[in-house]
Amino acid sequence: FFSETLFTMSFSRIVSSAAWVPRGARAVTTLKETIAAQLPAKRDYIKMLQKEYGDVVLGEVTVDQCIGGARGVKCMLWETSLLDANEGIRFRGHTIPDLQKTLPSFTGPAGAGEPTPEGLIWLLLTGNVPTKEEEASLTAELHKNGDIPPEAEAVIRGLPHKTMHPMTQLKIGLLACQPESKFARAYQEGTRKTEYWDPVYDDIISVIAKLPKIASLVYRCTYHDGKIVEDRGSDFSGNFCRMLGYNDPSFDELMRLYMVIHSDHEGGNASAHATRLCGSTLSDPYLAYVGGLSALAGPLHGLANQEVLRWIQELQAKFKAEGRAVTAETITEFAWDTLKSGKIIPGYGHAVLRKTDPRYTCQREFGLKHMPDDELFKIVDTIYQVMPGILTEHGKTKNPYPNVDSHSGVLLWHYGFTQYDYYTVLFGVSRAMGALSQLFWDRALGLPLERPKSLTPEWIENFAKNTKK
Repeated sequence: FFSETLFTMSFSRIVSSAAWVPRGARAVTTLKETIAAQLPAKRDYIKMLQKEYGDVVLGEVTVDQCIGGARGVKCMLWETSLLDANEGIRFRGHTIPDLQKTLPSFTGPAGAGEPTPEGLIWLLLTGNVPTKEEEASLTAELHKNGDIPPEAEAVIRGLPHKTMHPMTQLKIGLLACQPESKFARAYQEGTRKTEYWDPVYDDIISVIAKLPKIASLVYRCTYHDGKIVEDRGSDFSGNFCRMLGYNDPSFDELMRLYMVIHSDHEGGNASAHATRLCGSTLSDPYLAYVGGLSALAGPLHGLANQEVLRWIQELQAKFKAEGRAVTAETITEFAWDTLKSGKIIPGYGHAVLRKTDPRYTCQREFGLKHMPDDELFKIVDTIYQVMPGILTEHGKTKNPYPNVDSHSGVLLWHYGFTQYDYYTVLFGVSRAMGALSQLFWDRALGLPLERPKSLTPEWIENFAKNTKK
């Protein structure tokens, strides 16, 4: 962790110096201008890393890691966030509590409300905390790019909404917008590699901006009357809520928090890695992020929060039918019955984390502030009080603490957002911010096609036998 912190600090110093503007020059105000000012120094920094440290060994790969999903293999450059097993996620060096204190809120001052996605996007792309004015300029840019082509809207409205999963609809909707890709056009026209960053920037902003409209069409057509009402006088999250059909300032705040904390979780998670892998082939950001959404749609990735909510509601129904109250004692008994039957406790454990997920903690704090008497919230809170001890005693879980999925479904349900199958779509709108911010820097820095070496089981066996001789 110490070496990774030094890396971030050194990199930040270079970037900060690159953004310096001489006296008398026009101040850098837009996001694109800020990034353009950083490019030369960032490119030089990556070249320096390879030149000075190219032969340094970062780690080793065991047979267990090779067969077991490459867990813990250090082989991916990812700028926007870093996950520490004992500390949790940092976005460009900032913890979630840091973001809540430093990023602009919708009402203006940092800390006056939840941080906005626009502020986070600026931070992920530049490493800088934006001013309220800079954040507002990005809000305007996202609104400007938020419309989708009429033919794409027609495709979405023509889908079999009652039989097709909302994530499938979301991917089809984004694919229908792909003809608008500026990068695909620029590549066909022979744009130089050093200039890829410009159309890629336009594309990632366009994809991020269009996803709420696509997602809202999917929601309104699948569950309601298909009508969309926008509010571009609000921010990214507020407008999204209006298009979904919600007009509650408290729900707007939840959406801001949800978008921020689900945006990025370093590069090894399936949706981020799939986006990055597809993009490394020079597929444009529209196509690349459809790859990421396909990974997110899997039960082992983006569907977890609805599974947790379903389990909690089944627990609630069982206790009511049996006339039992929800207490630490009854939850303990129910948990042991679940574990002894060979089932798992959903919402607990994480592939990397070895402590309570900070994304869980901030959602719990939101619940305590906005819905302390909600019945499902109180069940979740009671589970949190006893479950780590139970799982530790059980001894088969490396991390007995709650993850992000343990809470998000319950918060959405409180506001009447009860369509389980749609929850992953919200995740997909959010994850675009992190995955596409990194994809931008992949193209801006000229990073190559991903091509790890694969091995056959026979090769592994022969190599292991010879190594052990």
